[in-house]
Amino acid sequence: MGQISMATRDELVVALAGRYAASSRKERGRILDEFTALSGLHRKHAMRLLRAGQLSCRSGPRLARRVYDDAVREALIVAWEASDRLCGKRLRALLPTLVEAMERHGHLHLAPEVCAGLLAISAATIDRALHHVREPGAGRRRRAPPSAAIRRAVPVRTFADWDNPRPGFVEADLVAHSGPVTKGSYLHTLTLTDIATGWTECVPLLVREQKLLTETLDVVRRQMPFALLGFDTDNDSVFMNETVKVYCDNAGLVFTRCRPYRKNDQAWVEQKNGAVVRHAVGYRRYEGLQAAAVLAKLYAALRLFVNYFQPSFKLASKARDGAKMKRSYHPPATPYQRLLADARLGEAVRQRATAVYATLDPIHLLRTIRAAQQELVALADQPVADETTSVSTEVATPPLEQFLQGLRTAWQGGDVRPTSQAKPKAPRGRRRPDPFAAVTALLRAWFEAEPWRTSAELFERLQQEHPGTFPDRQRRTLQRRLKAWRFEMAQKLVFGATAAGDSVQPGVAATPDAVAMSGDGLVP
Repeated sequence: MGQISMATRDELVVALAGRYAASSRKERGRILDEFTALSGLHRKHAMRLLRAGQLSCRSGPRLARRVYDDAVREALIVAWEASDRLCGKRLRALLPTLVEAMERHGHLHLAPEVCAGLLAISAATIDRALHHVREPGAGRRRRAPPSAAIRRAVPVRTFADWDNPRPGFVEADLVAHSGPVTKGSYLHTLTLTDIATGWTECVPLLVREQKLLTETLDVVRRQMPFALLGFDTDNDSVFMNETVKVYCDNAGLVFTRCRPYRKNDQAWVEQKNGAVVRHAVGYRRYEGLQAAAVLAKLYAALRLFVNYFQPSFKLASKARDGAKMKRSYHPPATPYQRLLADARLGEAVRQRATAVYATLDPIHLLRTIRAAQQELVALADQPVADETTSVSTEVATPPLEQFLQGLRTAWQGGDVRPTSQAKPKAPRGRRRPDPFAAVTALLRAWFEAEPWRTSAELFERLQQEHPGTFPDRQRRTLQRRLKAWRFEMAQKLVFGATAAGDSVQPGVAATPDAVAMSGDGLVP
């Protein structure tokens, strides 16, 4: 129970003193227990107060006994400003040197008694005397984020603290699918990796929200073959909050975190972020409900393919030999094989995992993954459509036999993952309005009448006829326009105008045969 105020405590002393003196020993003990619980005082001190029946000596404002007068305080303020506003302890050590230097250069003239008082003042008195001076200039103290209290309550677990845990202790992390720009809303992937077996679960998150995170954890816990025992995360605010901590406490999960800015503490999940998530999804930007649904379909097949048919290495030991680190690994095995080999799990877990394995077709899973990847890439690479336009991203999935036949020659095309292929670049065109759109016909007529005129001459004539409309910085645009017109005129002189209106593209040189056939350069 919190302590009561000083005034309320004094009122209790007055009210209880008489009853305390007239009560029996047992009754006095009960009164004393209640009074100490309310006031927070030590039992002996409370007993003395109730026996005496007097008020606390600090019930009212204490009259300060001022040792230093206003002159000393004013001199202290000047010295504090001259020291660039040092704290009391540092200013106390500087005062003798500072006062002597200021008096030597004529910046300060103190009476002997004021100088003696200034040099005798303590660091604590300096802070008290300058309290009202510091208040106006002091900025608002930065408040700790809400996750700071949760971080203090969640224990830290480093990479060396796992000590071969049983299956069920996982590391968790979020992978952002923002593409090259983190502005706006985009999807995230929640990745969970088991330390003992390497079992990996990936789930898409539409938004970074703590309640959605706990609901997603419920889904992951139901589809994992073994019970979730521990939840180790980084210091992201989406993990370090009251909602996730209460969820872990209610579910009986050991909630731990890594050290700030130490990604090696989460080496297992960080490795899966690259080898599983980025390998399958890539680095494009994914946003919206449709992309989340496709990503969920991809992860539904990917979790089975990775955990049952993708062997991985696991570190057995490491030793330092001078500047070299020698590492030895266990033979590569799938998470499913490590799950069956772990004697700490019950037979029911093994039977459930074996029953799932018996129904899986790796080729069918791979075909589902490739189809989901193509659909995901089509969503990410589609042009921005307005509200009235609907863009279809459905991808035709080849039959299983055709997909199997394609595996024989797939290596010839390089990396077959659609998510690993670069996004096709859109043809670059004009990105700004044409400044000469209203006078293009006029400029073309001037050019055809006098093609020897330079762009500077034509631009000056244009500015004279349209004053204040075309600034000097637009001359370069007119130069590029005239260059294209001169090229067209040169092509007409060499090849002539065809009936279809075809023209030779810029950069294509005229052949000698074509020039010879045209005679003097003019087609009859």
